[in-house]
Amino acid sequence: MIVYIILGISIMLNIGLTWYLSRVLAKLLYTSDNLGDLYVLFRMFEDFTGNLYSMDVFHGEPVLQELVERIKIVREELERFEEIYELTTDVGLIEEELADDNKADQEAYKADQEA
Repeated sequence: MIVYIILGISIMLNIGLTWYLSRVLAKLLYTSDNLGDLYVLFRMFEDFTGNLYSMDVFHGEPVLQELVERIKIVREELERFEEIYELTTDVGLIEEELADDNKADQEAYKADQEA
């Protein structure tokens, strides 16, 4: 009789812990996905400000230089959470895409300058 009571309590605890674990994992995946999106948007913003700062008109502008430096600090903080957003985001693929976009933007800018 006691064995059945212990078995019942064990089954109820396992069901409760399984439900709790599924809720925690769902929240973790949601957080991971949103952090991944934030990382992508921030990297795009970082590339944009870097390209803006490298333009002849704005090069050497102290306010933009400070902005670029602060953006690097924030990116470093975001990279501390890399193991979380790597669950849902392929960082290597994003880096390659951003590098390709950055290269295409620089080539377009040079073409505009030459024309």
